[in-house]
Amino acid sequence: MPEFRTLLSGYSFLEGPRWREGRLWLSDFYTHQVLACDMQGQVEQVAHVPGQPSGLGWLPDGRLLIVSMRDRKILRREPDGQLALHADLSHIASGHCNDMAVDGQGRAWVGNFGFDLMGGAAVRTAALARVEPDGQVHQAASGLYFPNAILPTPDGRSLIVNETLGNRLSVFDIAADGSLGPRRDWAVFGPLVQSAALDDFIAGGKVAADGAALDAEGAVWVADAIGQRALRVAQGGRILQEVSTGAMGCFACALGGPDGRTLFLCVAPDFLEHQRQAAREAQVWTLQVDVPGLSD
Repeated sequence: MPEFRTLLSGYSFLEGPRWREGRLWLSDFYTHQVLACDMQGQVEQVAHVPGQPSGLGWLPDGRLLIVSMRDRKILRREPDGQLALHADLSHIASGHCNDMAVDGQGRAWVGNFGFDLMGGAAVRTAALARVEPDGQVHQAASGLYFPNAILPTPDGRSLIVNETLGNRLSVFDIAADGSLGPRRDWAVFGPLVQSAALDDFIAGGKVAADGAALDAEGAVWVADAIGQRALRVAQGGRILQEVSTGAMGCFACALGGPDGRTLFLCVAPDFLEHQRQAAREAQVWTLQVDVPGLSD
């Protein structure tokens, strides 16, 4: 296992890491905090989200958007620090809302679980939402297997989506009006599992692509939620690099730091809500890599 540096420790379950303006921004699920942390580990709480924060992104004017998972909403942090409702996704999201990306035009792309993950419900596919800068909500795609990390490409023409239970990363063309073309494979790690039982999906999962980060060469760093590792993946599915996290699960990642070459990994013993709520075992580990991320 590589020699990681521990940047943060003592949290419940850290998700949604983003590098912006010299700090790592991220959500802690069960303490309901959105945090910003510098490279020395100095932490500021920037928001409290009772509905459980997850994905983060910024509008072109610099205001922060936050996914509120349980009530299936996006909140907007105003300049005075107050939170306002940006969009309600409850008519599209069939499970907790989860990760989000905000593109250069201010459109938010938001995934959801599709089913009651922690309640043991049957696996169902989910829709992807597109939220316009004014808060209008549209269904962008459907039939996705637990859409998770969402990565707009730098040219604004494509959208890469991790399907955690689909053994794949998918990609869509983005039209001028924001609508998406048909789904295509960006990387495939194994066949689709033919079952409605979550245990079968976990057993049949080759890579459970959770969080992700796009680098300057067009490769994607993927947090493998069932493999205790992060993978650098090329389009087509070739694994370029593998980083083991040992006994800790790896659930999200970001690229950043002073030169863009710091890989941030959100790790915890597992992702089970009943075990993470009271525990404070989640950490952020860092590792230097060769290829930088995209500039913030």
